[in-house]
Amino acid sequence: MHIELPEKRYYGIGEVAKAFKVNASLIRFWEKEFDILKPKKNAKGNRKFTPEDIKNLKFIYHLVKERGFTLEGAKIHLKEGRKQALNNYEIIEKLEGIKAQLNKIKSQL
Repeated sequence: MHIELPEKRYYGIGEVAKAFKVNASLIRFWEKEFDILKPKKNAKGNRKFTPEDIKNLKFIYHLVKERGFTLEGAKIHLKEGRKQALNNYEIIEKLEGIKAQLNKIKSQL
């Protein structure tokens, strides 16, 4: 899944939910369920997601929505091989981006 977010230090929950095309309540739910999501909160309690949080959200989204893991299954997968699984996901994501760019160039020829 390719997410369109501008380069920023912090993202609000609304723009994160819009980028993932899910409800903000799902993002808040995942925050409670997955301990790797730790968005910062300001004095009002508004969540501010860092680029690292966005990367973790992409991985959770991939496991739950794209691969069909249950929440418990995704938690176990994250705990058992988090670093290796995340590295594999990042590599796949980069390759998909390269493939999209190549297809774009091909269509322009």
